[in-house]
Amino acid sequence: MNKLSDELLIESYYKAKELKLSYDFIQLIEMELHRRSLEKHTQKITLN
Repeated sequence: MNKLSDELLIESYYKAKELKLSYDFIQLIEMELHRRSLEKHTQKITLN
């Protein structure tokens, strides 16, 4: 994930949520967002 730009990582997060991809994959993105201190650029979206 180090090769992804911050912007692409954030876009990937929203797309993964939109497509309802696996919970584990979304968690992986969320962990990377946290590592980069980018949580403020995302809003928590509840998985159904």
